Amino acid sequence: MTDYDFIIIGAGLTGVDAAYRLQNELPDCSYTILEARDEVGGTWSFFKFPGVRSDSELTLFGLSWRPWIHEKDMAEGHLIRQYIEDAARDEGIDKKIQFKTRVTAVDWSSEDQFWTVSVLADGVAKKYRTKALVSCTGYYDYAKPLQAEIPGIENFQGTVAHPQFWPEDLDYANKKVIIIGSGATAITMVPAVAKTASHVTMLQRSPSYVMSLPASNPIAKWLRKHFPTRVANPTNWWLALIQEFLFTYFCVKCPNVARKIIMHEMKKEIPEGIDADVHFNPTYPPMDQRIGLCPDGDFFQALRQDNCDIVTDHIETVTEDGVVTKSGKKIEADIIVTATGLHVHLLGGLFPTVDGQSIDIGQTFAWRGAMLSGIPNCFFSIGYTVTAWTHGAAANMKLAIKIWKHMKKIGAISVVPVHPNGDLSSSKPAVGHSSTYFVAAQSRLPRITDKSPWYGRRNTVYDHAKLWFGSVTKGMEYTYPSKKIE
Repeated sequence: MTDYDFIIIGAGLTGVDAAYRLQNELPDCSYTILEARDEVGGTWSFFKFPGVRSDSELTLFGLSWRPWIHEKDMAEGHLIRQYIEDAARDEGIDKKIQFKTRVTAVDWSSEDQFWTVSVLADGVAKKYRTKALVSCTGYYDYAKPLQAEIPGIENFQGTVAHPQFWPEDLDYANKKVIIIGSGATAITMVPAVAKTASHVTMLQRSPSYVMSLPASNPIAKWLRKHFPTRVANPTNWWLALIQEFLFTYFCVKCPNVARKIIMHEMKKEIPEGIDADVHFNPTYPPMDQRIGLCPDGDFFQALRQDNCDIVTDHIETVTEDGVVTKSGKKIEADIIVTATGLHVHLLGGLFPTVDGQSIDIGQTFAWRGAMLSGIPNCFFSIGYTVTAWTHGAAANMKLAIKIWKHMKKIGAISVVPVHPNGDLSSSKPAVGHSSTYFVAAQSRLPRITDKSPWYGRRNTVYDHAKLWFGSVTKGMEYTYPSKKIE
C-alpha cells in the first residue's frame, strides 16, 4: 500500500491548481491526484453539448499563476480543457495524476492517523494511504443529473437529450428543438443550436437575469498592447477581480437598484416583440442565483432570428410530438433538451467514515468553507457559485496549506473542526441560493451559522482577509503523536 502526504481527488481546474500550490508551498510533501476519467479538465472535459463555454471571464476563472492569453475571455470548453492540460504538463503535475482511478471509499483511522483511500484503477481494486485528503471534485454528480419531473416525457416519440450526457451523433440540423431550462446551460445552448435547427424554443418556468459581456476583454487588449506582459497580465487580473467584487457587493447591498440597472440593460438587448416583463423579469434579487452571461450578446442575437423564441410557462404534458403548456400553447418538437440542472453533492458523493462511523455531510458544519466538523485532515477546495469559481477554490487551498504548516510548526499530526454544541436547529445550508438544484440538495450540504468560523463561501476579499488574519485554532482540535490539545 502506497503512502502519501496528500491525495487530491479530481484533476480538473481546481485539482491542478491545488497540486501547483502544494508542490510550490510544500515541496517536501508527497502527493498524487486520483482522476476517475482518462484526461484532465473536469467539467471542461466532461460536457460536450453544443456551444459549451465558460459563463465567467477566463481572466478570473483561469489560474492566477497562468494568465489566460486567448483573445476570447469567455471561451469554448475545448480551449479551457486544453489550457488546463497545458498547465498540468508545463508544471509537471501530469506526472502525478493517476487516470481511470475512481475513488470508491475513504476511511480515517485515529489509531493510524491515516486515511485509507479505496479505488478502482481501470477496474482493479487498490488501496492507498494518505495523511490528508483534498477534495477537488466540484459540487455535482457526473453520473446523474437533477431528476426533473416533466409530466408525460415518456410519451415523446422524438429524441430526449440531457446536456450532461449529450449524444455525440445527435443531429439537430433542420430539426425543431425545445430546450427546457433558464440557467447558464440553456443560455449557452440556444445560440449554438439556433445556427442550424429549423426552430428552437427556450421553455422556462421562470425568468433569469441575462447580461451581455464582450467576448474579448477590451481592457486586456489595451494593456497587452501598451505594456509588457509581466505588467499587463497581473494588472488585468487585479482590475477584473476588483470589478467583479464591486459589482457583486453592489448587487448584494443594493438589490433593488441593481435589479433596475440590470433590467434596463436587458431591455436594451431584448428584441422587439418579446415581452421583457414576462420573459426577463425574475422574482428573485440579483446574486440570489447566478446571473447568466452571454458573450457579445449572442443569446439575444439568437432571439432576433425567425427560428428562435422563448416561452415562459409551466408544462402541462409532453405529447408524442411536442409540449403542451399550462396556458394551452402547443410547441412542436423533434428533440427535447432537458437543461434542468445538476445533482449537487460533495466529495464525489462519497460518505467518508471516521473510525468506522459513516459521516453524513448534511449533518456537519462547514469550518470557514474549507473543512467539515468531525472529519480530520480533509480539505475541500470549493469555489464561488455566483462569481468566478477558481479564486474561491484557491483561497481554500491556501488555507489548507496554512493549516498544514501550523500543524508542522506545533508538532501536530492531525486536525479536526469541532463545533461547540453540534446543534443543527439554528443552522442553515452552506449554499442558500434559490436555484432549483441547490434547493433540492439542501439535505446533502453542510450547515453554517454565519458566525466565525462556522461559515461557508463568502467573497474573495473576506476570505483572503480571513486567510491572512484569521485564526487556525478557533473551532479546531489538533492531535499530537501522544496526546491531543485544543
